[in-house]
Amino acid sequence: MQAMIHFPDISPEIFSIPLFGMEFALRWYALAYIAGIVIAWRLAVSALKSPALWPGQKPPMRPEQVEDLLTWIILGVILGGRLGFVLFYQPGYYLSHPSEILRIWQGGMAFHGGLLGVIVAAWAYAHRHGVSKLQMADLVAYTVPAGLLLGRLANFINAELWGRPTDLPWGVAFPGQAAQACGQALGELCARHPSQLYEAAMEGLLLGAVLIWLTWRRQSLLRPGLNLGVFLAGYGLARFIVEFFRQPDAQFVTPGNPLGLAWQLGGYGLTMGQALSVPMIALGLYFALRRKPSPDPAP
Repeated sequence: MQAMIHFPDISPEIFSIPLFGMEFALRWYALAYIAGIVIAWRLAVSALKSPALWPGQKPPMRPEQVEDLLTWIILGVILGGRLGFVLFYQPGYYLSHPSEILRIWQGGMAFHGGLLGVIVAAWAYAHRHGVSKLQMADLVAYTVPAGLLLGRLANFINAELWGRPTDLPWGVAFPGQAAQACGQALGELCARHPSQLYEAAMEGLLLGAVLIWLTWRRQSLLRPGLNLGVFLAGYGLARFIVEFFRQPDAQFVTPGNPLGLAWQLGGYGLTMGQALSVPMIALGLYFALRRKPSPDPAP
């Protein structure tokens, strides 16, 4: 009998309250977002309150400005994440059903789209308030992994975004008909890679620890663009690796393409997540390896 871990009996809802004939629930995923934002806020404030971390001992913005910046970033995450999912993963469907594009409550967000949304929002805020865009990017990059860690843990609790079938002893038997559709013998359970936990460890815990170490021990903020580069390259590499274990998006899987490759030639190719991660790695290496970095002038 195959060794595996049975999915724990965890409800996606922490609690629910009946009110006015409706159920209002606090879900683990929502709590992950809230906690991630609070942690990012505190990390950013602590860095801005430490002038020695910054070039010329001049932080690019006041600590109290972080709350205003977070409002812009939250909008960037929501709008960018949704539009990224629409454009990268199911453009044909949403072109045929445009009224469903804004139905975020039905699910469907893409990290790469959310990242682009954050970049646009942070750039717009920096431009409007005369803040160095590179230093702003370094500050944001340093705070993001905590939210990624909590978000991936919430994905696991929700039993979503699971991995490909595996016979490894730490494979998890996720609940649900889709997770159990592995073509196994009748009555047998299907174990899958807990790819959400792989991502939590690499994108959140490991990358976050590296950025915190660089920021506080190696004073990476004195070299504008370094934190940004490490984050982009680190996340891109982690996501590229995890895609080998993560179940591909259903729209890319066909009888002739069981691996769900979005780009392929001669049987070899990349999943959509890998294709979107390659530019991140390249851009990250560019920022991390630049020899003469300097803050961009205030607009």
